[in-house]
Amino acid sequence: MNKKTEEKTDVGQVLIEEINEPKKRRFWGVISVPLLAIVTGVIIGAILIAATSNTVYEAFNESFLKGIGTAFSEIFVAYQSMFTGSIGDPVRIVNAFSSGDARAIRSALNPFLESLVQATPYIFAGLAVALGFRAGLFNIGVEGQLFIGAACATFVGYAVKGLPGIIHMPLAFLAGGLGGALWGFIPGFLKATTGGHEVINTIMMNYIAFRLTEWLLSGPMSRPGSGGMPISPIIEESAEIPQFFQTPIRFHLGFFIALGFAWLVWWLLFKTKWGLNLRTVGTNPRAAKYAGLSVVKNTMLGMALSGALAGLAGAVQILAINRSMALGLSSGYGFDSIALALIGNNHPLGVVLSSILFGTLRNGATRMMVIARIPIDIVDVIQAIILMLVAAPAIIRTIYRLRKPKQEETTVFVSGWGGG
Repeated sequence: MNKKTEEKTDVGQVLIEEINEPKKRRFWGVISVPLLAIVTGVIIGAILIAATSNTVYEAFNESFLKGIGTAFSEIFVAYQSMFTGSIGDPVRIVNAFSSGDARAIRSALNPFLESLVQATPYIFAGLAVALGFRAGLFNIGVEGQLFIGAACATFVGYAVKGLPGIIHMPLAFLAGGLGGALWGFIPGFLKATTGGHEVINTIMMNYIAFRLTEWLLSGPMSRPGSGGMPISPIIEESAEIPQFFQTPIRFHLGFFIALGFAWLVWWLLFKTKWGLNLRTVGTNPRAAKYAGLSVVKNTMLGMALSGALAGLAGAVQILAINRSMALGLSSGYGFDSIALALIGNNHPLGVVLSSILFGTLRNGATRMMVIARIPIDIVDVIQAIILMLVAAPAIIRTIYRLRKPKQEETTVFVSGWGGG
């Protein structure tokens, strides 16, 4: 059988070849590297906490045993404060539930609810990168798409008046997604039609987005009476994504909307021929083209969908939390999303879990800095170590003596419903 006949046979296959290993073993093979990378990152973070503490050095000057004891004490206080700041104090939570006081229960659970608030834009941004990866696209422009989506949602939120909330809020939210989709479509179109690399184009689009939103907030979208400060008017109350509790608890409906979109992305990628065609183009564009799929159309579609999810990350932050737009909208959600997608193995469920992890770390870092006097940059270091270990799985497999998993062989699906 010649090479062309073999390729045609592979293209004609519809089912993915099942691996003979048990499901539990395959599941462990998928999660083992990210899970052990997180554990390793926490351990290395503990070493850094001890190594950067003056108290530990002073204790070592007195005796070795006292230095070791002080190091463990510093690490315990740091991680305890991070835990209570991001999840809550277990004793307080138990006492609150025992009392039956609804207000006390909400207050005790607020650290965990705030971690979910921090995780919400991460979920959208992580899904954006993961979907791009699945389509064979490296979307570095999530941060810029997030800003454009936020600007579109903000404009619809304050400029459109007189609509009921059941229409206004979804309309503003949709505007954010459309703005991000447009900003993602441009580099997708350039890649599909001219071969321009999406990494370079999305990076350049980031700079354009930053300067464009700065001009908008200082000019056409500036708040009256702001004195030239780059800040938009406050959105209409009808455009707000509702919060479930009164201030200071900020937990809002957007978290469940994010979970809904995670399910939607999973359904699109793994339960529809559109998604299968996207993944096929991402895995092997030449075989996809040979199978009759439109690589150009799927490339543009993949980038547009990725940009739409990024735009929704900005929209949810405006409509649920900020209520107006300023230049300090994002604390690096777009760039952290690359790490989220890699840690989550480019799977929507993995992205949700890794987003909650990053949201928890971010939320707990503030309390760790206040209580334990540990620099908040330690959390950035832990995240960077986790990402490095996930990106280089051979390190984890060497440290923990894990076997290299068998490679799955995938096949190409020909077009049909939702096809090219």
